[in-house]
Amino acid sequence: MSDTAQARFARLEIEPLLATSGPAGLRGTWGAMRAVLAHRELLGLLVRRDVKARYKDSALGLLWTLINPIVQLAVYYLVMGQILGAARGVEDFAIYVFSGLTIFGLFSDTLSSSTGSIVANSGLVKKVYVPREVFPLSSVGSALFTSGVQMLVLVAACFVLGSPPLHLDVLFFFPSVLLVVLYAGAFGILLSALNVYLRDVQYLTQIILMLALWASPIVYTWTMVRDLIHNAGLPSWVLELYTNNPLTLAVLGFHRAFWTAGGPEDYPAFLGVRMLIALAIGFVILWFCQRAFARLQGNFAQEL
Repeated sequence: MSDTAQARFARLEIEPLLATSGPAGLRGTWGAMRAVLAHRELLGLLVRRDVKARYKDSALGLLWTLINPIVQLAVYYLVMGQILGAARGVEDFAIYVFSGLTIFGLFSDTLSSSTGSIVANSGLVKKVYVPREVFPLSSVGSALFTSGVQMLVLVAACFVLGSPPLHLDVLFFFPSVLLVVLYAGAFGILLSALNVYLRDVQYLTQIILMLALWASPIVYTWTMVRDLIHNAGLPSWVLELYTNNPLTLAVLGFHRAFWTAGGPEDYPAFLGVRMLIALAIGFVILWFCQRAFARLQGNFAQEL
């Protein structure tokens, strides 16, 4: 972060609380959105600060955004793919796993950092009024930057391994990313408010993310889940419930975009339509989460 930006943050933290436009002036979701847009410069500063602070004082700096996913890919490929034999049932297993891990990493990074964003910025929250939504939203921005670097690694890996995603299905990339950003951002906004009152929320979030990783078709295929449910004699709605999970849809969309070895039989019918419906529901959930956040934010300064 530049010296100028650091000085601006330092001044904000020592200044008294200013009621420039309190909650009464921000009633309604549209009012909150306008307030965030009015503070977009601050939002940009917070994003840049989060990105730089993540690897502050490290010798390799942003190179860790490349090293982490590569090491994770190697571990999953060797342990799950070769030692446990998962690669024998999935063609181009490396690309399959890496694409799933990349989109899940965006979800995990966004949700975990958003949850602790209000507490992490308690100095600003207590001293000066800004729309509180900028703090979880800045976590979304920094997570997008980090995952963007990993996505470049994924694309490069596809070409290096001889499976370039040169097909129209690569367009599934866009609704997949939007699904993850929408749902992780919505729940991140809500959880960031709850975490102010109950700090256990951030630890519970980590457990949920760990379970979500193994509940998503990343190291196994959707067809394996379909066959397991069918062979167990479970009703069809169980498969529909699993498939229409927004995170599952996002992972499947990323597989369809980058995993060229897969065919239509490897995905549920009407995947694009399912994603559009999930997006519509996601915007409704975002509205509810923002309204809950607005009700909870009144006592942030006292709780912090």
